[in-house]
Amino acid sequence: MNKLAAGQIVTLDAVSEDETSFILSNGIDQVLYNKKLNEQELELNESYEVFLYQERNQLYASTSIPNVRLDVFDWAVVTKVQPDLGVFVDIGTCVNILVSSDDLPVFKTVWPDIGDELYVILDLDKKGRLLAKPVAENDFEGTWDTAPETLLDKDIEGRIFRTDREGAVLITEDGYRGFIHHTERKVEPRLGQWINGRVIAVKEDGTLNVSLRPRRKEARQTDAAVILQYLVDHNGEMSLTDKTDPETIYQTFHISKAAFKRALGKLMKDKKIEQVDGKTRLLNE
Repeated sequence: MNKLAAGQIVTLDAVSEDETSFILSNGIDQVLYNKKLNEQELELNESYEVFLYQERNQLYASTSIPNVRLDVFDWAVVTKVQPDLGVFVDIGTCVNILVSSDDLPVFKTVWPDIGDELYVILDLDKKGRLLAKPVAENDFEGTWDTAPETLLDKDIEGRIFRTDREGAVLITEDGYRGFIHHTERKVEPRLGQWINGRVIAVKEDGTLNVSLRPRRKEARQTDAAVILQYLVDHNGEMSLTDKTDPETIYQTFHISKAAFKRALGKLMKDKKIEQVDGKTRLLNE
């Protein structure tokens, strides 16, 4: 008979109890069943299917069988963020499991937040304790659904499961792979974040290129509002004009020079601003 270990789903007998716990056994090894953490009431000398986990070198059992297992990936909701350790996720049982900082992005600004979801599988550390490991992209190799060409320019939703400086990869709600190049986002999305975007390309392999930027007309209106607020916050004047170099514009507003010029054009057409002596100024209404 295999030795009991964290991550297993086994059938054990309730052999004794005290005020706080039951003791479950397979006839050789014993584990604890914490009454406070489990809703199901057990009866002595009855058998129960349980999930095993470890805390402080003690093996415990839960009658809540998780969706995520040692050999099964599934989504898990982030319940706690602890910068020195990682994040904890709810796998569908009575305890939350750590996703180590070693398995999260280097920059904490794109770590998942509470309520985000990670696609994970269970694993064991060197001490036999359970960890949750985020999915790697090669685990999906050859299994992506093929996106139809009719999705081009359509709005789409999905969850981020990889992010880096080059871009981010999402799984759409219909199971397609989408890639967001870093130029197609103003802010880098968090790992596990649910996002809304639009399809800018359907590739031959059935994957998608996705943009988090609004369509041109919407972008012009949004960018114009951002520039207007910037002027308000800077005493109605800035040194940036339609002659400013693209890098300076991007560093200030995170938009291209073309988008900046479109937004300025709208503001001038609406008689909100003027460009004088190499500066952009608010007009008094």
